[in-house]
Amino acid sequence: MTEHASPENPYGTPTTSGPERIPSYQGVMNRVVRALLRVPGLSGVVGKRLMILHVVGRKSGKVYDVPLAYTRHGDTLLIGTALRPWVKNLRAGDPVRASFGGEPRTFDPMVHTSEADVLRLYEIVARDNKQNAKYNGIGFTADGSPSKADIYQTWQQGGVVVELTPH
Repeated sequence: MTEHASPENPYGTPTTSGPERIPSYQGVMNRVVRALLRVPGLSGVVGKRLMILHVVGRKSGKVYDVPLAYTRHGDTLLIGTALRPWVKNLRAGDPVRASFGGEPRTFDPMVHTSEADVLRLYEIVARDNKQNAKYNGIGFTADGSPSKADIYQTWQQGGVVVELTPH
């Protein structure tokens, strides 16, 4: 345990109050991102950090197009997020499609929910994408490392990491 660790957070005192609330304008932003990822030329630039994950509702069968930030990690893609409704529709062994501005690609999803996995993988996401880290309540220490206390707090509040492996 660290100097300021507690039973509530064995990594110390968080630097943030946790993940940000979804802003009221998020629906508009999602439509803008979806449109940008359809524009030839521009989609190649936008698609280096953003994708549209095509998630099929487990009950409705409806396809939901969810704009997301992602991090490349080896051969996989990582998405750090709160446990949102779309995440519950991802099932191991049930491939999903993702678009980066071109033809959709197929991936095998794995939703990481364990403390160890979320701490390890969210650190990779936070190092790669500071905006995603901020949105998900993860600050940085004086040496520029993602705060383990914040990642732990994000996990406690439902944070997960989705790993997509090319199919």
